[in-house]
Amino acid sequence: MAFRIRIRARGGGDPTRTRRAAVVAAPAIVGAGLGLRAVAAGDVAKYGGDALYTLLIMALVIAVAPRVTPLKAAGVALAVSWGVEFLQLTGLPAELSRHSTAARLILGSTFNAPDLFWYAVGAAVGWPALSGRMVPGRNPGPDVAK
Repeated sequence: MAFRIRIRARGGGDPTRTRRAAVVAAPAIVGAGLGLRAVAAGDVAKYGGDALYTLLIMALVIAVAPRVTPLKAAGVALAVSWGVEFLQLTGLPAELSRHSTAARLILGSTFNAPDLFWYAVGAAVGWPALSGRMVPGRNPGPDVAK
């Protein structure tokens, strides 16, 4: 089975297509997170969700700035993920989470050092995926394989 995980063509590409692909990828990533929660529990669901959180941020970065390089998108997503995690040390996300489900889902509530590693895993997986380097089967074209 040949498939290509690719949001943007290496070295540029059409920003409209790139943005459209990122906008489609974002709810797919959310769906993957919900699916993971439905079929797994414990550390697999928690840490898999952390990696997917960073991938979601990467998709949102690409949607907002479709010409950004995959490395910069991964770096921004990792910085945001880590920033949110460190913000949890202040207690502000916990307070907001008590009043809002959205805040709980986006900001979390409690600092957990291992989350930092799993955010990095998400960025490390997303970077080559955006670069078109995760290519089981050979497909040199810039588009998704049929």
